Amino acid sequence: MAGPARNDNDMNVLVLGASRGIGLEFVRQYRAQGDRVIATARDDAGLQRLQALGAQPLKVDVADPASISGLAWQLDGEKIDVALYVAGVYGTAGATQPPTREEFDRLMHTNVLGAMQAIPQVAPLVEAAQGRFAFVTSEMGHIAGAGSSFGWTYRVSKAALNMAVAAARHDYPQAIFAAISPGWVRTDMGGPGAPLSVEDSVAGMRRTIAGLTPRQSGAFLHHDGRRFQGW
Repeated sequence: MAGPARNDNDMNVLVLGASRGIGLEFVRQYRAQGDRVIATARDDAGLQRLQALGAQPLKVDVADPASISGLAWQLDGEKIDVALYVAGVYGTAGATQPPTREEFDRLMHTNVLGAMQAIPQVAPLVEAAQGRFAFVTSEMGHIAGAGSSFGWTYRVSKAALNMAVAAARHDYPQAIFAAISPGWVRTDMGGPGAPLSVEDSVAGMRRTIAGLTPRQSGAFLHHDGRRFQGW
């Protein structure tokens, strides 16, 4: 499907993990304003959804190191104004039982290792555009705000992601990094009782990303731009 016509103010946007939910909504909203979007999915159904929105689809599984290691050559020559790492998986078990190795690996590979593998490949392209690299994290990764052990391993993975973002930004001073919580959103992960629609959450995050300043690089933010106090 042909997308909106581009003009000189349109951006190049990369969405990593865009087959559904928040990632797919980022694609929809950026395409609606005329931006060129490159977006990844790990299966053919996801790639077809992206293509239908007018995005350039790339087949990448962020949980598979061999798959994501090829991202750089797929993006060779690009300048990225906005890069988004949205891929994430969820777990609910608490601290009354240890996580299985399989559960731990599943969350850490997708939520942390995938992002850490993407950064050295994508951040130079964001620097080339003096752009922004945002990572969708979670309020559950806020150490100072932990009120229970619910989602124990998920909490650990998102806290680790926040640290990866805060640390990596020092190596890429021409890009602005941020870890952004989408809030509690009505997605497959958030459930039907969540107070935020995916449309409103993504619109808020887009405004926050657009308004980021160099002094905020590495920050951990709410979807509406408020900064988390402590980690």
